[in-house]
Amino acid sequence: MQPLKTSKMKNRLLVFVMAIMLMPLTGMAQKDVFEKYSDNSDVTFVSIKPKMFQMIAKMGIDIDDAEAKAYMDMVKSITSFKTIITDKAEISSDLTKWVKSRSSSLEELMEVKDDGTEVKFYVKEGKDADHVKELLIFVNGVGNVMNEKIEINGKERKIETVLVSLTGDIDLNEISKLTSQMNIPGGEHLDKKK
Repeated sequence: MQPLKTSKMKNRLLVFVMAIMLMPLTGMAQKDVFEKYSDNSDVTFVSIKPKMFQMIAKMGIDIDDAEAKAYMDMVKSITSFKTIITDKAEISSDLTKWVKSRSSSLEELMEVKDDGTEVKFYVKEGKDADHVKELLIFVNGVGNVMNEKIEINGKERKIETVLVSLTGDIDLNEISKLTSQMNIPGGEHLDKKK
């Protein structure tokens, strides 16, 4: 009977080792939600590359206004901006699962629930208390408070879920200005964090 026990233990050990080896692959698959939906016709996908932020920052070189200069400095520090907007239930569900899986590696900054709409802000710690390396904004249930369709990139779309990811050296004191300028649902709540 001894060889049978050893065989079972070897099989269990093999399954355990395989599971550990596959963990990085499942983590990589979860991180690619923006890539997964970038070409999907059921979403509005926006990805702004670092070069665009550098160009925007260069446009503000001669700004004398201190507030505008702080805003331009913040824009210059952003390395990535990605957004997914959808009204499809199955995509919303997938985005919700992805956010839950990501939330374990981020700190929840704020949660707002109102009339069936949920807004969550997650951050990855930066160089100090006012700066973060990543800001993840997740808005779900927008259709509960906004029934009309809006035009995005020439298409009329009802909004149900919005996912926004910003990376860089992000100043939380300035980010509410960017989210309000880009008309990101839920962005107005960042001003209330102070």
